[in-house]
Amino acid sequence: MSEANAPRVRVLVADDHPVYREGVSRAIKARPEFELIAEAEDGRRALELVQELNPDVAVLDVQMPGLQGNDVLHAIKRDGLPTRVVLLSAHLDSETVYRAVASGAGAYLSKESSRERICDAIAAVARGEVVLSAEVQAGLASEIQIRERDQRPALTPREHEILVLTANGHSAPDIGKQLHLSQSTVKTHLKSLYEKLAVNDRAAAVAEAMRRGLLE
Repeated sequence: MSEANAPRVRVLVADDHPVYREGVSRAIKARPEFELIAEAEDGRRALELVQELNPDVAVLDVQMPGLQGNDVLHAIKRDGLPTRVVLLSAHLDSETVYRAVASGAGAYLSKESSRERICDAIAAVARGEVVLSAEVQAGLASEIQIRERDQRPALTPREHEILVLTANGHSAPDIGKQLHLSQSTVKTHLKSLYEKLAVNDRAAAVAEAMRRGLLE
């Protein structure tokens, strides 16, 4: 099917600021590949329209009365609706962006983005792509790194040393000899390791440590 004959992307826009919403809607109407099918002034009405009309793409302000953009996104994904979501926000804090992307947002853009940029994102999201504005990419990368670190328990150097030896198949007495520690001291460190990794035995400790990247 040629682009000229391709069905138009059906779009819904939701924002509680009339002037901003009208500006985005006007830009969408100007693009021949789009069909603006509805507008909403709050999140609850936006969700009702998504459920009723099944737009291809919903363009949602993150901060809306009733339901916020992330709440609408969550409901769309929870109910298995096919609508893809473009989120617009004046606040680009990394935690909010991370939650939105993790929840399945197709795009996350600053509300200061040009209308052309927003329309290009709608087209990309309709194709199944993910779009993040340059303003949010660095913050998102930082948030991912922070969360990755938070998933790794803070082991002491001695605990890490014992963990590595345990992973290499050494018993507690062997580890004690190699590190010049008493067997009871080694067992104390192992107990601490188990607690930090939320496991009950050596095999589980090694498996969990590998999963969390602690043996790299």
